[in-house]
Amino acid sequence: MRKKDIILIFILLICIVLLIVLAPIGVKTIKVHAISDTCADSFIKFQQENTETIFSIDKITYFSSCNAKGDTNSNSSFTISDLYQYTDIAIFLKPNSENLTSKNTLKSVTISDIKYDLTPSIGKQNLYYKSISDFAKAQFSEENLIEDSITFETTSENEIDYSKPILYNNCANPITLCYVNSGLKDNYTFSNNISNLTYNGSLLKMCGITLSSLNCQISFTITITNNLDETYSCPLILNIPLSTESSTIYDGNLTIKDSVNYKFIKAN
Repeated sequence: MRKKDIILIFILLICIVLLIVLAPIGVKTIKVHAISDTCADSFIKFQQENTETIFSIDKITYFSSCNAKGDTNSNSSFTISDLYQYTDIAIFLKPNSENLTSKNTLKSVTISDIKYDLTPSIGKQNLYYKSISDFAKAQFSEENLIEDSITFETTSENEIDYSKPILYNNCANPITLCYVNSGLKDNYTFSNNISNLTYNGSLLKMCGITLSSLNCQISFTITITNNLDETYSCPLILNIPLSTESSTIYDGNLTIKDSVNYKFIKAN
């Protein structure tokens, strides 16, 4: 075989090896470009669908306190049971305009994906629906316990039954919830005789319960369906308030009005 033929065969073998090595890389590059194009298209579509904010949350109000049952014993000592800390939460939805249309009015509202991202070291935590008429009152109903999710009906009637989860379709009333951490103390007898006992957050201090042991963070997603059957969602992370720079729940109760600007993103 001539030397020239040997060189040609050698070059051909190198080309075949390079083709085998580089072919998968080329295919991957094509796939990457295809995925990138798909992502870009999705991002452009997302931007186009969310150029305007249709629904948002502009305020969240919290009221934190404590309650228990109490009994005077035969020896004049005082015992409490079923001590629990609670925080009422009012979430104010806001449409993008006072000019109401099918696009910015509510058809239904759902809270789902409820998680406790930070769990207190004591007690048992639950979330309830609470009537706005009972907001900042030490009462809640076990019938309103939220297991996995809750859906609010909507109405345009002048009067509604707040004992049920229902919202005005123009966002006139807030979503009202009650976080409860129960079982903090049971059959706890105070060492000193107490004639006057106030059933509020001061009980926590009297029972030696630290605020750090009650720290809690809840997350969930609020999903709105409007009257065009479009869906919008907004994830929330809420820290249960127990103190501010100037006061704590030990002082009796704690009210916080938090101005926020959470926007709902179109889901379809």
